[in-house]
Amino acid sequence: MSLAETSSRARMRPRFDADRLLTLACIGLPLLGLILFFAYPMVIVFLRSITVGDSYGLGNYTEVLGSSGFWRATRHSLAMGGATTVLSVLLGFIIAHGLYRCAFRGKWLIRSVIVLPLLAPSLVQALGLIFLLGRNGVISRMLGVEIEIYGFWGLLIANTLYALPQAVMIIGAALVLLDARTYEAAEVMGAPPWRQFRDLTLPAARFGILNAAFVCFTITITDFGNAAVIGGDYSVLATEIYSQVVGQRNFNMGAVVGIMLLLPTVISYSIERQAMKRQQAGQITGQEPYRPSFAPLRDISMAALSLLICAGILSVIGIVVYASFVTLWPYNMALSPKHYDITLAGGYSSLWMTIFISLAAASGGTVAVFLMGLGLRRLPKAVAQPIQILAAMPAAVPGMVLGLAYILTFNSTATPLYLLYGTAALIAIVNFYHYHTQGFLTVMTGFRQLPSALEEAAGSLGAGLGRTARDIVAPFIAPMLVSVFFFLFMRSMVTLSAVVFLTTPDLSVAAVTIMRLDDAGLTSQAAAFSTCVMGVVCLAVLSMKVTLALLRRRGANKGAT
Repeated sequence: MSLAETSSRARMRPRFDADRLLTLACIGLPLLGLILFFAYPMVIVFLRSITVGDSYGLGNYTEVLGSSGFWRATRHSLAMGGATTVLSVLLGFIIAHGLYRCAFRGKWLIRSVIVLPLLAPSLVQALGLIFLLGRNGVISRMLGVEIEIYGFWGLLIANTLYALPQAVMIIGAALVLLDARTYEAAEVMGAPPWRQFRDLTLPAARFGILNAAFVCFTITITDFGNAAVIGGDYSVLATEIYSQVVGQRNFNMGAVVGIMLLLPTVISYSIERQAMKRQQAGQITGQEPYRPSFAPLRDISMAALSLLICAGILSVIGIVVYASFVTLWPYNMALSPKHYDITLAGGYSSLWMTIFISLAAASGGTVAVFLMGLGLRRLPKAVAQPIQILAAMPAAVPGMVLGLAYILTFNSTATPLYLLYGTAALIAIVNFYHYHTQGFLTVMTGFRQLPSALEEAAGSLGAGLGRTARDIVAPFIAPMLVSVFFFLFMRSMVTLSAVVFLTTPDLSVAAVTIMRLDDAGLTSQAAAFSTCVMGVVCLAVLSMKVTLALLRRRGANKGAT
C-alpha cells in the first residue's frame, strides 16, 4: 500500500467515525425523548389503572365499569362524537366543494374565516355561544326567549365549529387531487353535472371524507375545553377524567377512565391512517388540475351556503372580541377597555409564560424532529420503521390522557424526573409531544422531497454529515421547518387538555387562566384574555406567512442566478 493511500485512509476514518457518531446522536437523543416523555408515561398510566392497594389487579376497572356515571359519560361522548362528526363532515364538504369545485369570487375570505377556530383555545367557541345564545345573549334578548344553550346542543355547535376547519382541509386535499381529464371525458360522453358528482366526485373523495370523519370524531371525543364551559350537566369522558383527578383526587380511577378514552381514539386513529394510505395509494402522477367553469345554480348556491357557515364562525369568534370591550354585559353596552385590566388568576403573567413556553416547545421540537428525520435517512429500513411507528404514536393519545400520564409520572419522588414537575420546561415538553406526530410527519415529507443526489454530491466533495445537514438539507427543507415551528408555537399557545393537570398556583398558562376566569363568573375578562391570545396567534400566522414568502423569494433569486 502506498504512502498516499495510507494517508488518505487515515484522513477518511475520523470523518466516518464522526458521521456515525452524529447519526447516533441524531437518532438517540430524540428517541430517548420519546421513550422518557411519551412511552414511559403511557406505561405508568396503564400500571396505575391496574394498581389496587399494593398489588395489581382489575378491581379499578370493575369499579369503573360498574359505575352508572361512567356509562353515562361514555354514551354522551359517543353520541356527541357521532353527531359532531356527521355535522362537521357535511358542512366541511360543502365548503371544500365550494372552494375547489366551484367558480365564484371571495374564496380568500372563506379560507381566512374557516381557520379562525384554530387560532383560539377550544373553549372560545363555547364563550362565543354563551354571549350569543346564553340567558343574556344577544340573540336571546333580541328574540325575547330564553335559550338553554348549556348541554348537548350548545356542546354540539361548539364542537362542530372547532372540528370544522380540520374537515375542510382534509376533504379539500382530496378534492383538489381529482383529475380534470376525467371530467372532460364525462362531458364528452354527455354525463350531466349531477351524475358527474355522483359517479366521479364522491367515489374519488371517499377516503378523504372517511379520513375527515375519524379526525373529527377524535377531536370531539377528546376535547375538554368546550365541555368544561358549555357542557353543563352533559358529562363526557374528558370531564369525567378531570372530575376524578381534580375533584376527587382519585388518580387510579382517572387512569382507568383515561385508558377507556384511549381505546376509541386509537381505533379511530388506526382507521384514519389506513384511509390516508389508501388515498395516497390511489393518487396518480401528472394530474391536470380542475378549473371549474361558472354554473349559476351550483356556484351561487354553494357560495351562499359557504358564506353562511363562515358568518356563523365569524359571529361566534367576533362576539368574544366585542364582549371584551363591553362595560357591563348586557346592561351597559358602552365600550370600555376595563376588562383588560386583569388582576385575578395571576393577571397577564400566564400569557407571557405561555408565550415563553410556546417558543421553547417550538424551538426544541423543531430541532428534535429535524434531527430524527436526518438520522432516519441513514438507518436501515428494518431499524428505521419501528422508530417511525413510535414517532407517529402520540397522535393517537388524547391530550387529557397524556397530561394525566405526566402528572402520574413526574409527580412522584421515585424518579429523578420529579425535578421537572411544576416547571415551565415540563409544560413545554408535553406540548411538544402532544403534537409530535404532526411535526414529525411534516418534516419527513420534506426529507422525502430532498433528492438523494444532493447529499451524494456533498459526500463526494468531502462534506461530512454535519456540513451536509447545515448547507444542503436544512436550506432545502427550510419551509417545512418554519411551518413546524409556527405550528408548534400556535398549538402550544391555545392547548388546554394536555396542560390542565400540570399547572400549579405559581405556574399557569393562558388557556387555563381563561377557564378559571370563566369559572369565577368573570366571563368578560375571560373574553378579554381570549382576545389577547388570539392576537398573539394571529401575529404568529402573519410572521409565518412573511417568513415563507421571504424563503420563496430567496429561492427564486438563487434559481435566477
